[in-house]
Amino acid sequence: MFQTFGMVVMANRVRRDMSQSELGRKSGVDQRAISGYERGISMPNLKTAIKLADFFGISLDELAGRS
Repeated sequence: MFQTFGMVVMANRVRRDMSQSELGRKSGVDQRAISGYERGISMPNLKTAIKLADFFGISLDELAGRS
């Protein structure tokens, strides 16, 4: 099944039982940015994508929905 970047972020966030705000605090990524990613409105720059992939313990390919 194809997953968008935002779907992967949301799935990993929900799997960890975290709110967008909590994810933002713990990962160092602004909560408004996370909301934008999950809604498909925006995409992160490479530095932020790496930060999220590292936080979730997944590869950039997985984060991009290419698993």
